[in-house]
Amino acid sequence: MRPIILATAIAAAPLAAHAQDLVTRDRVGLPDAPNVMTFRLTPYDLYSADAATAEAFAELFAAFIRERPDWRIETQLQTGNIGQEQARLLQQTQAGRGPDCAMVDSSQLALFEQTGVLQPMNETFSEAEVADLFPYVREAVTNDAGDVLAWWWFTDLRVLYRDTSIVPDAPATWAEVEVAALAAAEAGKEGILFNGGRWEGAAFDWLANFWAQGGRLVDETGAPVFGEGENRQKFLDAVGFYQGLVESGAAPQRVTSITNYDAFNAAAAAGSAAMFVGGNWQYGQLRTTLPPEQFANWAVSELPGPTEDQRATGTGGWAIAALSEDPAKRALCGEMAREVYAGPGNAYQGLLPTSAALYDAYDAYEGPEFNLFAEALQNGVARPGAAIYPEISNQIQILLGDVLSGAAEPEAALDAAFAAAQAAYERQ
Repeated sequence: MRPIILATAIAAAPLAAHAQDLVTRDRVGLPDAPNVMTFRLTPYDLYSADAATAEAFAELFAAFIRERPDWRIETQLQTGNIGQEQARLLQQTQAGRGPDCAMVDSSQLALFEQTGVLQPMNETFSEAEVADLFPYVREAVTNDAGDVLAWWWFTDLRVLYRDTSIVPDAPATWAEVEVAALAAAEAGKEGILFNGGRWEGAAFDWLANFWAQGGRLVDETGAPVFGEGENRQKFLDAVGFYQGLVESGAAPQRVTSITNYDAFNAAAAAGSAAMFVGGNWQYGQLRTTLPPEQFANWAVSELPGPTEDQRATGTGGWAIAALSEDPAKRALCGEMAREVYAGPGNAYQGLLPTSAALYDAYDAYEGPEFNLFAEALQNGVARPGAAIYPEISNQIQILLGDVLSGAAEPEAALDAAFAAAQAAYERQ
């Protein structure tokens, strides 16, 4: 295995002078380099608030650009308002004022593809590299002609965490979750926790239960379909799973007010919860915050489904896309995605690769939990890249709050949510 490049030396040392010369707050490369590519990026790596992360990426970018001395990359920083920034990026690109290369949120890829702004990077990525991507990633970054329209460089997923001293065996189905959670509740613990308050995390985490049944939020045109046909019953069944957990006492009523993943870490530290639905990144957080003997009790498993064979997990992450028609700029964009981000940069941050081979390539991914994450990603489902998705998510959040609090029945809540989503779609 290759070691994590720069992980220790860079974190402990100031940015080398040669990297300082090549990396500034708005440029990578020499200021008089004849060829220029503009790159709009997020504030989580090269310009991270964490000094060690920023220095690590500065070294990676410096090494990348040294091999291409005729190029400079002019950087443009996005804000943390993802929805607003992605809308602005798309509008500017359609008007011919966008950057040559940009970070695109994975949930927006389909929308960017539909508008025709993504430019192929076929010459950069081989057929073998594309084939090694997880299925949902490969589907998202390629079109029907096989063109590589973006490179989704890291992802995340949701899994089930459990205290094995309370729940020794991993529940594989909804029914098994409720049985285990009820037993824990009878022993004085919170059986299972999940996001149930009004925010995107609640809708996204819950959607795995809908997707596990093959449910669809929108059709090929981006129109809402979650409240009609076969999707309606699948939706109600998924809502019923959460509703049953709360009504039986397997999940505490307080889940309706949980709006961040930190609540689960706090419950684990307090020893009050037996299980929770959380993100893969929380495993590392628990390892560093819990006493070793307490952390040793925690394990992760795939999210359960209505049956053992019906599994899904929501996946997120960012992609890098070429927006310029210039072949040289498209190539540079793709090379940067591969050589800076999808390999060493990804491993430095401990972010989950979208390529199966990278799990074996870096020491950062040692440990049985990463084997589980890689296996679970085979059942990964991305949010639809439809313009109506934010409103669908908003309606799901309202619905979950109303149903779990007992303020509305599932059927009526679904009818209201679906009608609101349809009305919003017609106004677009």
